[in-house]
Amino acid sequence: MAGGFRRFRVAAKVPESDVITSFYLEPADGGPLWDARPGQYLTLRVPAKGGAVLRTYSLSCDVAEPSHHRITVKREGRPSNGADMPDGVGSCWLHDHVETGAEIEVAAPRGAFVLNEGSDRPVVLLAGGVGLTPLLSMLHGLAATNRRAWFVQAYENGAVHAMGDEVRKLVAASGGRIRAHTVYRSPTADDLAAGLHQDTGFIDRAVLQALLPLDDYEFYMCGPTPFMVAMYRLLREFGVPKHRIAYEFFGKATSLEALAETPAAAPKVASRAPSAIAGLAFLTNPGARAVPDAMPKAAADPEQPATLHDGDTALLDGDVVFARSGASAQWRDAAGSLLELAEEAGLAPEFSCRAGICNTCRCKIVEGDVTYFEDPLHPPPAGEVLICCSRPVGRVVLDI
Repeated sequence: MAGGFRRFRVAAKVPESDVITSFYLEPADGGPLWDARPGQYLTLRVPAKGGAVLRTYSLSCDVAEPSHHRITVKREGRPSNGADMPDGVGSCWLHDHVETGAEIEVAAPRGAFVLNEGSDRPVVLLAGGVGLTPLLSMLHGLAATNRRAWFVQAYENGAVHAMGDEVRKLVAASGGRIRAHTVYRSPTADDLAAGLHQDTGFIDRAVLQALLPLDDYEFYMCGPTPFMVAMYRLLREFGVPKHRIAYEFFGKATSLEALAETPAAAPKVASRAPSAIAGLAFLTNPGARAVPDAMPKAAADPEQPATLHDGDTALLDGDVVFARSGASAQWRDAAGSLLELAEEAGLAPEFSCRAGICNTCRCKIVEGDVTYFEDPLHPPPAGEVLICCSRPVGRVVLDI
């Protein structure tokens, strides 16, 4: 992480559809852009009543572009049947108040939903609505390689279909190596006349079977929760192994799988998310929202240090001890983070962003040390740790 927030100037503001606009961001200090990987996102500090809030937006550009970052944002106004609900703070601020020449505060790119640039397997990008943004960045990355790729997109109709010309140019320049397929759920008469979509309805089994030859693909998917659940379920029915399906989901690491198996289930989001990130949601799941509350207190009262449960010898055997809960677990790199390991152990620590941004998962570290694989945007106080973006260095005891 490179130095927290920097000021960026809006070099251009470009409408992409009736509800989606792109913002081209150049460093106001004249310095170089941050390095980024296809699929990562930026964090913006947004002015709001009661204090600034944080919002995240995926990079939609070619990350090799040296002059600017680009985010592409859907305006999230209050629903027509939600008179008491507020407009989306970040998206409406960007659409309604931020013009070319304005300066905004931006933190460096982050996020683990990234294109596997070390692979040579063919790639299928599955986009639902504005979820196309990180996938478009991936498509730019793929265009610079020899890998075959399919960009499969679903929209309500042409009025909300963004970046179509950009995708078509990438396809045309690929010599047949990249293909795009667009599905409109409810095309208008103008859409039917324009002929810019190939199917009507939904991305379903028939669409993918007709489009994709048999091969060992890597799948990347991005869109609203119902879209991601449907795509995940469909790919698993095809026999695609889990490790070939990449996505980013606002919830437990296994919650998308649970939703795919139990359609009536609902993803759980943080109950103690700080007000600064009350609406924080990655574009991969724009329907998810945290519940606003005060900034979380440290997990342990310093006057009441955590204690292990007497007689529970299993606590002494694990690499990671959750002292307050009376549980322990052996660390495995496959767990990803201390938060994911705790969830695998049946615990439910508080979280919100899962990316080192919000401090909701902050807890006291009683013994041992950790390393951060994603530098915290706001480092926790001494003696505390963010478990969503850290791993243990040797044996660790946490007050959870």
